[in-house]
Amino acid sequence: MLEGRDLGFRHAGARRPLFEGLSVSVSPGERLALNAPSGFGKTTLCRLLAGYERPQAGQVLIDGVPLPQRDVCPVQLINQHPERVLDPRLRMASSLAEAGEPEGRVLDALGIQERWLTRHPHELSGGEMQRFSIARALTANPAYLIADEITTMLDAVTQARIWAFLLAEAERRGLGLVFVSHSPALTRRLATRSLDLTEVCARRPLP
Repeated sequence: MLEGRDLGFRHAGARRPLFEGLSVSVSPGERLALNAPSGFGKTTLCRLLAGYERPQAGQVLIDGVPLPQRDVCPVQLINQHPERVLDPRLRMASSLAEAGEPEGRVLDALGIQERWLTRHPHELSGGEMQRFSIARALTANPAYLIADEITTMLDAVTQARIWAFLLAEAERRGLGLVFVSHSPALTRRLATRSLDLTEVCARRPLP
């Protein structure tokens, strides 16, 4: 189980905490949707659960053990802005290789073209970079996948194709999935459970 236990978090310079005593969990095979308008901490919670941010109070645990600080993390975050996380110095083949040996079927399912592998991130579109980010996360063989508005840069047909693949892949691997989407229809189709952050967030957005 991936668990955030009694989490407390305040952004630097903020007058009020974002979270106080927040607990959230997701089990293998479960698909948890985070729901809330902008400003209620969806992205921050994603980053906390993946170890990208540290809570000022509480713990993030996987099977009762704190997330590892070294080596490949069993929780992989797919960010909504792939250009911020891909190393601009690496060609895409090398970027994938950092996570392991990618499966050809994964690259094919995500529509990654062979000619893209020799390019740097700045030579790709946002949607193309996002496909690589998804492939990297899956190549790391995670136990839990966190997807923060991952298809906003893609057209509707590609969005549907990628989410269908991710759903099938999560079921095949028994992955726990935490996701953020502004599409109610997608949330209804994917989620086995939802968490409304407007009910648990320590504050409402400041005016």
